[in-house]
Amino acid sequence: MKIYELITKQTINKPIAEVFSFFARPGNLAIITPKRLDFRILTPSPINMEKGTVIDYTIKLIFFRVRWRTLITSYVPAKSFTDEQIKGPYVFWHHTHNFKQTDYGVEVTDRIRYVVPLGILGRLVHWLWIRHDLKNIFEYRTAVIDSLFSSEKYKLYTSDINQGAVASVSYTHLTL
Repeated sequence: MKIYELITKQTINKPIAEVFSFFARPGNLAIITPKRLDFRILTPSPINMEKGTVIDYTIKLIFFRVRWRTLITSYVPAKSFTDEQIKGPYVFWHHTHNFKQTDYGVEVTDRIRYVVPLGILGRLVHWLWIRHDLKNIFEYRTAVIDSLFSSEKYKLYTSDINQGAVASVSYTHLTL
């Protein structure tokens, strides 16, 4: 069983409390996920993020809608949280989000460890498609987050009044 790893880093020049608040709201995944995945949260809002929270959602992979269930296995406000797949397209999915204050802002590090199904065939599909697709998804996320935090738009998605708000921002100029 081959465990793959993807690590991304991004620096956001805003207070750590505001950055963490944005990332700790599952509803915001819809605005930072490429539209082609048609990301939908099934768990009713508001979702209280804490250790033990279960979140159900669906994504569209090629022509198929896939159900995904994650469990928050670790939650340390303004520091980190980890979501692990309980059910979904991977054999194993472990995603840790770390937040660190630096001289240049908040460094956000995503560390994803995952295992694809189907043995040797899965490894081939990973090499041909999955690794590139995941890289593109996280590049898209970085671009959207940069755009939101370069202005005050991110505040629309960190206020309790707007929790669960539907994004009206379009990022169709990104070719991912």
